[in-house]
Amino acid sequence: MVKLNKIYTRTGDDGTTGLVDGSRLPKHAARLQAVGDVDEANAALGFAAVVADGELKADLFRFQNALFDLGADLATPLGEIGGDDFEPSEMVLRIVGSQVEHVESRIDALNESLEPLTSFVLPGGSELSARLHHARTVARRAERSMTALAEAEPVNPAALSYINRLSDWLFVAARVANDGGKEDVKWVPGANR
Repeated sequence: MVKLNKIYTRTGDDGTTGLVDGSRLPKHAARLQAVGDVDEANAALGFAAVVADGELKADLFRFQNALFDLGADLATPLGEIGGDDFEPSEMVLRIVGSQVEHVESRIDALNESLEPLTSFVLPGGSELSARLHHARTVARRAERSMTALAEAEPVNPAALSYINRLSDWLFVAARVANDGGKEDVKWVPGANR
């Protein structure tokens, strides 16, 4: 359990941030860029959740919690505490395959009610849809940060899958929020020429 008595510690005043294993990295390090982008995606989900209801709101809260798991996963480098693999333990919180499968099952459930796409859609429509599309783009940025990190250091494959599926869910949820896709704003190629 986390207990925070004091919000400021002054330990980051030197431009570094501590990881789960106690090591410190510059705040601009690729690992911390990925953690920060995941945190921003979490905030974007929260921004959408304030105007959501029902299953979409419940999903958003569940996914926000999982994004904290993802941040913890990224803040625990391979081999530092958890050995040489990405298995979770009492000391290491990792994204696991069942979390990815849950997002996939929610995508499938939401997608059942939607007509197939016949055009690309523009971000917008209802307020909730616009917020979900915004969250999707932030999640995609987090994914880009995570894949950049993965080129330099090992990253949990389930974590990469999770952020990818989450952005897919956000797209489908945005269509659901647009009256089941009926209010989607369609892209008209070359309309402004």
